[in-house]
Amino acid sequence: MKILLKPLQWIYCVYGLLTFIAIMFIAVPFVIVATFFGRIKGGNFIYKVVKAWGYCWYLLIGIRHKNIFEVAHDATRQYIFVANHISYMDIPPVVMALNQPVRILAKYEMSKIPVFGFIYRSAAVMVNRSDAENRAKSIIEMKNFISHNISIFIFPEGTLNETGAPLKEFFDGAFRIAIETETPVKPVLFIDTVDRLHYSSIFTLTPGPCRAVFLDEVPVQGLTLDDLPALKQRVHDKMDKGLRRYRKYSD
Repeated sequence: MKILLKPLQWIYCVYGLLTFIAIMFIAVPFVIVATFFGRIKGGNFIYKVVKAWGYCWYLLIGIRHKNIFEVAHDATRQYIFVANHISYMDIPPVVMALNQPVRILAKYEMSKIPVFGFIYRSAAVMVNRSDAENRAKSIIEMKNFISHNISIFIFPEGTLNETGAPLKEFFDGAFRIAIETETPVKPVLFIDTVDRLHYSSIFTLTPGPCRAVFLDEVPVQGLTLDDLPALKQRVHDKMDKGLRRYRKYSD
């Protein structure tokens, strides 16, 4: 049966890619216009464009986004959002889940993709983790956005988690920024993205639910950089337990 369904899977994946690209080209003129209004106002508008892009694409390919709030979420406040990173499908839920101004810390390599990279650069904070000077500049840029009442979204694992465990170890960046700007950390769990598109192949795309779970915030008021390891571990433990509530893991 799987052999018979495989051609249908490929056709669906090609259809998904073509619709993604088609909507992207519709979005490009709006993004170009928005870039003339600067990184703040223009960037906020680009996120609205990208959110519409995501919802239209999901509708066409049969994916259903859903937010789950384990506690009440105040979208008028600023946060350092952190989430698990298990699939390239983690990107659409970021803009679809959040109803407040936000900027994503994104991999520099993604900016090299034609057309898509232009949109990415226009709305995200790009970072090249192998370049210390670039990392420092990205931190300054994120702090600048925070000073303009814009939240930050970071995947603290840095790269895709292909270990089979709920999470990999976290980098310090998100938690350092949270402490230095006194911005609370808000963990978000992407439960189904690995089922919608497995990291092993772009030909694993499937329709179905795509849930984003908002956990309780972790306050940082009064913390210093000496508290960074404990803060990082606290958030890691909270997210690990949360993921295990929604998915089964072998370990």
